[in-house]
Amino acid sequence: MLERITISNLALVRDAELEFSDKLNVLSGETGAGKSIVVDALMLLLGGKYDKTMLSYGADGGYVEGVFGFSSPEKAAFLGEYGIDAEDGMVVLRKFNADGKNDVRINGRSYTVRMLREIMGRFVDICGQNEYQILGNKSEHAAMLDSYIGAPADELISALSDRYSEYMQTRKRAERLGNAEQRLQRIDMLTYQINEIESAAVREGEEDELLDFRTRAMHSEKIKYALDGAESALSGENGALDKLYEAQRSLSSVTGLSDAYGEIGERLGSLAVEAEDIAQTVRGLLSDVDFDEADLEKAESRIAQLRSLRRKYGDLETLSDRLARMNEELAELSAGDEEYERLRAEEKRLLGECRALCEKLSSLRRDKAMDLERDVKAELGGLGMENAEFKMAFAPLPPEDGFEGAFGPRGADDVEFLLSPNPGQPLLPLAKIISGGEMSRFMLALKVVSGRYGGVETMIFDEIDTGISGRTGLEVAEKLADISRTNQVFCVTHLPQIASMADVQYFIEKTTDGFTTSTCVRKLDREGMIDEITRLSGAGGVSANARKAAEELKKWSDDYKAGAAAVDKRR
Repeated sequence: MLERITISNLALVRDAELEFSDKLNVLSGETGAGKSIVVDALMLLLGGKYDKTMLSYGADGGYVEGVFGFSSPEKAAFLGEYGIDAEDGMVVLRKFNADGKNDVRINGRSYTVRMLREIMGRFVDICGQNEYQILGNKSEHAAMLDSYIGAPADELISALSDRYSEYMQTRKRAERLGNAEQRLQRIDMLTYQINEIESAAVREGEEDELLDFRTRAMHSEKIKYALDGAESALSGENGALDKLYEAQRSLSSVTGLSDAYGEIGERLGSLAVEAEDIAQTVRGLLSDVDFDEADLEKAESRIAQLRSLRRKYGDLETLSDRLARMNEELAELSAGDEEYERLRAEEKRLLGECRALCEKLSSLRRDKAMDLERDVKAELGGLGMENAEFKMAFAPLPPEDGFEGAFGPRGADDVEFLLSPNPGQPLLPLAKIISGGEMSRFMLALKVVSGRYGGVETMIFDEIDTGISGRTGLEVAEKLADISRTNQVFCVTHLPQIASMADVQYFIEKTTDGFTTSTCVRKLDREGMIDEITRLSGAGGVSANARKAAEELKKWSDDYKAGAAAVDKRR
C-alpha cells in the first residue's frame, strides 16, 4: 500500500506531504482547485508520462516521492526479480526538470519509466478517464477477461506467443526461400551479383588511390613545373646545396676556436644532408610525372566501375561482408527444394499448434466469461442496477482453412462486452447504450471483480462518481467502503455520500496572494470532514439543517463500516 507521498513543484502544488490510510482515502475540493494534480502525482509514481508543462512555473525542477509498504511474501519475491529489497518498504522517487527530462529511482537505484510501470502495475490499479475510453474499445475486452482469469490465461498466452513467434519466423524464411520459380530467379540474380563483385576484386583503399592518381595526372604539367623549380633551387648551379656546403666550408677554419662555431657547422652539415635527401625525393617524383593517357583512361574506367558497385551494393568497405551473405543465401537456395518443403511442413505444424492453443484459450475464456458475467452482475445489483444484463459475446473462431492470418500472439477470439441496463432493453455494445452514471457503476463493478482476483493492493478511482447522485451515490459509497476492507482505495470525488465514507480525507484548495497562485492540500479532522460534506451537499449556505444532515450522513457511514467490520470479525 501507499503510505505517504511527497510532492514538490508539480503544477500549482509547491510543497505537500500526505499520509494515507490502508482503507478509504478521499480527495475533494472546489472545481478547479487542483484535485487532478494529486492524481497526476500518483500517476507519475506509477510510471505515467511526464510533460515539462507539469513543472511549477519558475521552478528548475521538482519531484514526487512515494513510500510503499508490502506484507505479502509473493509481492516481495516479485520485487526481488527487479533487484528491489522491500523488507523495509519501497521508496519510489520521480524527479523532473524544466527540459522535460526525468529520473526514476527505487530505493536509491535507477530504473527506467517502463520498468517502473511494469513494477507498479502489480500493486496499483487506476480507474480514470482513460479507463472509460478503454472500456468502450472492443479490442480491449478480451484482455480484460484475461486479467480476470489470471494465471491460467497468462500461461496459455505465453505458450501461444512463443509458438506464434516461431510460426512467423518459419513463415518468413519459407517466403524468402520462395517456390521453385521464384528461387531460380533469385539464384540467377545472386549468381550474377556474386560474379560481378568477385570479378571486380576491389582492394581496400583502391578508390582513394585511383582518385589521387587521377588528380596528379590531370595536373601533370603544373606538377612537373613545380618539381623542376624545386629541384633546380636545391641542386642547380648556385642552388641551396651549393650555398649550404659553401657556408659549412667557411666555418670549418674556426670551428676549433669555439663550441658555438662547431655547433653551427654541425647544423649546416645536417641541413645539407636533409636538403640532399629532399632533392633526391623530388628527382624521384619527377620521374613519375609523365603520365600515359591510356593509364588515365583506365583509372577513370575503374573509378566508374567502383562507383557503380557502390550504388548497387552500398559501402565498398563492407562489400566483402555482403558477398559472404550472398554466398550463404545462394548455398541455401541451391539446396532449396528440400529446405523449402521442410519449412512449409514446419510452418504447417506450427500453425496447427497455434490453432490448438487458440482453441484451448478460447475454451477457457468462454468458460470463465460466464463467471465474470455472474460476478459483474452481482456487483451491479449492489449498485442499483439489479435488473441489468451483462454478456460477453464471442464471434465463432475462424475455420481451419481460413485460420492463417486470423490470429495473433493473444489468440483468435473476437470478444465484446454487451449490456442491457434496464428490463426490456436489448443487449448492446457498451459505447452505444451506456450513460455516464451507468458507465461509472459498470467500471466500478468490473474493478471490484478484477481487484478481487487480480491481487492488486491499491485501487485509485478518479471520476468514478460521474453522472451519479442520490441513492446511487450511497450505493457507490458502500461499494467503495466494501473494497477498502481488503484493498487500499483512493477516490477523487464531488459526492457527499462518498466523502462521508472516508477514513482519511484531504481537502484541496487554490489560494492566491494577488501575485502568485498555488494549490494546498489539507488533511481534515472529523469536524473538517463534516464541514466538507456540508459544502459538497450544496446546502451549506441555504439550509440551517445542512450541517446536521452532514453529521447524520457521516454517522450513517460510520455505522455501515462498523457493521461490515463486525461481519468480517465473525467470519
